[in-house]
Amino acid sequence: MAPFTLAVDAKNSTGFSSEASNRKMRGLQLERKKFFASVNARDENPFDFLRTLYEGVIAGGTAGVVVETVLYPIDTIKTRLQVARGGGKIILKGLYSGLAGNLAGVLPASAVFLGVYEPAKQKLLRTFPENLSAVAHLTAGALGGLASSFIRVPTEVVKQRMQTGQFTSAPNAVKLIVSKEGFKGLYAGYGSFLLRDLPFDAIQFCLYEQLRIGYKLAVNFISPEIVLY
Repeated sequence: MAPFTLAVDAKNSTGFSSEASNRKMRGLQLERKKFFASVNARDENPFDFLRTLYEGVIAGGTAGVVVETVLYPIDTIKTRLQVARGGGKIILKGLYSGLAGNLAGVLPASAVFLGVYEPAKQKLLRTFPENLSAVAHLTAGALGGLASSFIRVPTEVVKQRMQTGQFTSAPNAVKLIVSKEGFKGLYAGYGSFLLRDLPFDAIQFCLYEQLRIGYKLAVNFISPEIVLY
């Protein structure tokens, strides 16, 4: 009787193992099918526009100020290299020249960008099908870039002219540019800015969001006990 009992247990064990394996394979196929750009915003909390806008503005403004402060000297050197001609000497003094005035533009521009991007992203994710979340991210990134461009372009114009020593202060720069070139002088190169930065913003944030989604799915599949938000 003992061998007979052992044979039955082995058969049941094999059956359970096979069933579990099949279940795991079906789950793997489902995860693979949904891995890229799989996000269902409808299963999350109801869309709170004001809260999303507020959080986006605070996060964007803070991030913009920190990044601009850290990278400003590098940007100054780049601008001076671009305007140097005939092997002109690059001046390494005053690398933070005009930073305060530039931050006065970077802060609202960054706040507007994320303040538009986050609500637009949430709304589009609820509008588009689940497998088109990448399109939602691309569109939201472009909308954020377009909204912030009205602040970013004048800020860039003033910043670059101060970095090259044409002006000593941001208010003075704005006043002289407007008096000599008119208000449109603050938006010099606006078209080329949009051609360069809108695709950049859209692709950058789309890739970021897709990688974030993919990472969450991978971690939740490998370790279901770990929940990432």
